[in-house]
Amino acid sequence: MNENEIGRLVIDCAIQLHRDLGPGLLESVYEVVLAEMLRERGLKVARQVPIPIVYRGITFEEGFRADAIVEEKVLLELKSVEKTTKAHSKQVITYLRLSGLKLGYLLNFGEALMKDGVERIINGQIE
Repeated sequence: MNENEIGRLVIDCAIQLHRDLGPGLLESVYEVVLAEMLRERGLKVARQVPIPIVYRGITFEEGFRADAIVEEKVLLELKSVEKTTKAHSKQVITYLRLSGLKLGYLLNFGEALMKDGVERIINGQIE
């Protein structure tokens, strides 16, 4: 399964989850339920994945944590805020760059409609 196919499943599950639970819950609630929904569809999901920083050949494990990585290919950053900012998008870009992944999604469950809370972010070309 390539990044785009995984992305379609992620968006389908996120929309269904948002319809079922509505906006405004804690990010952790959406994270745990979305991960389970994706697992039920046969996908491997890792939550709270450490993303180390490598600087001058030294690896620092105290870097960042991605909310989820699906099939070791697609990074998910979940928010539950009224509106995301450019800083949230930059966060995903940084995680993609540091992890070497190509595709990430910023999913804001705080929006009234989930389709307005989806931002697809690419680091390089997708196969």
